[in-house]
Formats: sequence, structure tokens, C-alpha cells
Amino acid sequence: MATWQDLSESAPELAKLVADRFASTGLVMLGTVRANGWPRITPIEYTIWQGALVLGGMWQSKKCLDLLRDGRCTLHSTTSDKNGQQGDAKLYGYATPLAPEREEGYWEHIYSLLNWRPEGPAHVFTIEIQSAAYVVFDQGSMRLLRWPGPLEWKVTHSH
Repeated sequence: MATWQDLSESAPELAKLVADRFASTGLVMLGTVRANGWPRITPIEYTIWQGALVLGGMWQSKKCLDLLRDGRCTLHSTTSDKNGQQGDAKLYGYATPLAPEREEGYWEHIYSLLNWRPEGPAHVFTIEIQSAAYVVFDQGSMRLLRWPGPLEWKVTHSH
């Protein structure tokens, strides 16, 4: 598992593609495992803070309760183009609640960005990244860059 900073240092091209794609809408789609074992997919805001990819959510929201019960998750860029030319960024990993002693610093960061702070409790998670990928479809080919592994573009052509 790796932090966002680890990914950025070991795979800078991939980390930049993922960061740019996520930033293009300011949202990511979060995939979690519900209590009954079925998947849940919901949009969520994120930030990069102190070298970590961090998610914040409403207190006791279903997606946050999913992560508290089973931290396995995936983050996927929002997609609005059926042709896939804008690219898809994907992260797979594990969500861990932010340590209580770091919460105030996190909320100061959020306030500096958004001029907003929750009035009551909220959930905050850091994401430990197990794998990452960026895929784009263009002119009959698929280009894929993934981590871990050799950091080279894999290109396949459709016939």
C-alpha cells in the first residue's frame, strides 16, 4: 500500500494524469462494499493533504459506514463521454479513518480551500493506494498506464 505522495514519487506521469483527471470535475466516484456484500457507488469530494489522498463525508452517511466496516474501496474519475477520450483514472485501495490528532489540521486545510467547516462531526479517511491506472480510448486503440509494475504505456488496437 502507498500514500498519494508515494505514488507521485514512484509513478509521476501516472499520478499527474490521475490528479488532473480527478481535478477536472472536483469529484470522484467512490466504490464501497455495503453490509449485504453488494457494491455501492457514490460521488464524493476529495483533497490531497500532507501527501495523502483524503476523503471527507457526512456523519453516518452510508458510504462512510461502509468504509468503517470494510475499508476496501475504489475511486474512479467521473465519466461523461461514452467514447472514453477524456480518459479514466482509477485507484484501488483501503480507507483508514484519519487519526484524531490530525483532524484539526485537516479541517484548517479544508477551511482555507472552501471557507467552510462542518458544524458537527464528520468522517475523514485517508486512502492507502494498492494500485492505480489511467486508460484512454482514441482512434481505435486503448492506451493503459498502471502501477505497480513497469511504468510504460500498454497499447492495444481494435480491429
